[in-house]
Amino acid sequence: MSERIGHECGIALVRLLKPLSYYQEKYGSPLWGFTKLFLLMEKQHNRGQDGAGVACVKFDMPAGEPYMFRERNTEPNPLDRVFKALLARYEELVADGRVHPEFPDTVKQHFDFGAELYLGHLRYGTSGGYGVSACHPYFRRSSWPTRNLALCGNFNMTNTRELNDSLIAIGQHPIFSSDTQAVLEKIGFFLDEEHEDIYRFLRTRELSGAELTRRISEDLDLARVVTRASAKWDGGYAIAGLVGNGDAFVARDPSGIRPAYYFQNDEVIAFASERAPLMTVFDLALEQVKEVEPGHVIVLKRSGALRDSAFTAPMPRAACSFERIYFSRGNDLDIYRERQALGGGLADQVIRSIDHDWAHTVFGFIPNTAEVAYYGLMSALRSRRRDEVKAAILAAQAKGTLDEALLDELILRNWPRGEKVVSKDIKLRTFIGQENLRNQLASHVYDITYGSVQPGDNLVCVDDSIVRGTTLRRSILRILARLNPRKIVIVSTAPQIRYPDCYGIDMSEIGKFIAFEAAVELLKERGQGDLLEEVYRACREEVARGGTVNHVRRLYEPFTPEELSRKIVDRVRPKRIDWQGEIEIIFQTIENLHAAVPNHTGDWYFTGKYPTPGGYRVVNQAYVNYYEKNEGRAY
Repeated sequence: MSERIGHECGIALVRLLKPLSYYQEKYGSPLWGFTKLFLLMEKQHNRGQDGAGVACVKFDMPAGEPYMFRERNTEPNPLDRVFKALLARYEELVADGRVHPEFPDTVKQHFDFGAELYLGHLRYGTSGGYGVSACHPYFRRSSWPTRNLALCGNFNMTNTRELNDSLIAIGQHPIFSSDTQAVLEKIGFFLDEEHEDIYRFLRTRELSGAELTRRISEDLDLARVVTRASAKWDGGYAIAGLVGNGDAFVARDPSGIRPAYYFQNDEVIAFASERAPLMTVFDLALEQVKEVEPGHVIVLKRSGALRDSAFTAPMPRAACSFERIYFSRGNDLDIYRERQALGGGLADQVIRSIDHDWAHTVFGFIPNTAEVAYYGLMSALRSRRRDEVKAAILAAQAKGTLDEALLDELILRNWPRGEKVVSKDIKLRTFIGQENLRNQLASHVYDITYGSVQPGDNLVCVDDSIVRGTTLRRSILRILARLNPRKIVIVSTAPQIRYPDCYGIDMSEIGKFIAFEAAVELLKERGQGDLLEEVYRACREEVARGGTVNHVRRLYEPFTPEELSRKIVDRVRPKRIDWQGEIEIIFQTIENLHAAVPNHTGDWYFTGKYPTPGGYRVVNQAYVNYYEKNEGRAY
């Protein structure tokens, strides 16, 4: 994606099934699990660079000794900073003789993260600020092991206010910081209740303190805790938690919006937001990695037992299609093929755009995540061109006009030509505060390969998606125009983004979408401006009654996608440049999206069809905010 948007976070969980001495003997390190956690997070670093955090639980620590730890960082390169700091601490302990790696008990005793159970999180901030206090894992402390809770997740809840109100109704005083805090307190409340119910039942049995603790730990039912806590959750989520007794859980929303995968063998159980990192880090085959089922919670007991159960009623599956278009890393085989298919699905529109002029067209992509889709487009274009060449050869052969010159013309001089036209040069330095200076710097983030396009050529560039159009207007189209092509064609592997997201992606302000801006401008140009107020009143009423009708869709109904695309071109065409060539923007169709990505049908940001009631409240509220000129998120 050529323009940065915040999006889904990444989670990782590692549960060792053997004592630390086992990993020292077999792998030469008592920190084998700790290292695997780092690698899982590193292989998902694309999912969050606003912060990183880790937590752990040590098993069987003597009374009076700490057993649960957390480390977080929100400085630049937070993941590296977290692990470098912890490993530096470990090396210091080894150097001064307190830790002897060949004796894992010394690691457990002296090194905070010499543990059996680990949790990691990579954060993209969409709410709650960007300070370390908003960085996961969140921690809820108690002197009872079964009431200590560390929590992290890849999620947004659409009804955080309602969740906080429910906490107030039971007598709590929640801090209105983020949906994570609300979820933490909700789970924590029912964890406390679960603990108290077991404690009241057992305390009349005249058990010793150690036996009482053991029985509470054994009887603790985290599936029941999650079931009760999630009764009013509305959103997309993959949530992971550690409890101080050594239990852990991973829960996924009932629509399967947010992803979660896991695997288990006799040494370890591990979870991650993406499948490929698990395969790489643990050297697994595809079939060894399983998907956490939507609406299910997987509980890992201190004993090592794994229990998978449904915690909420099933809903129609609506896995986020943006995971496949952009967010997840493309080294997953299925995602790689889907992105190729997304590119290939654009071939017919591209051929019409260049009018079959293969000799005078150059194809490229806007780095870096559009590269695989570019390969898919080029493969489809070459297939189409082969069909054209075959038909032309057969026709010439039938007429007796087939000769070497014709073959040269058909094959050698008229074949789809790809070039590395655009490269990403530097990262925007966000410490520059003045907006005009930031914009000037942003215009130099991308650079071009001079000479890759001849004046008069068509230039086709593939991008993942177009959200606000800002980078196109300020940077990409300006630098592409320097090559003096006859025509620039920007090809988006995603359809037009028309509606806000509220389940993980930071796309909540509808007035900033270039497709929405185009629709509003067209309505005003065609004398249909009254519809803007009419939809505003309908949205207000829908929000007030808690309805599930998306009235914003009416703003797009008068126009074809092609009409909106032409208006988008008008809005993103750079001002004050000498180049006068043609610009066209091609968007993926909804039909081709679903054909390319058949198992991830969540498309609400394209179609306005939301998988939960909260989504409809958000889209209507987002338009109310736009019309009333109120900035900020609609949830």
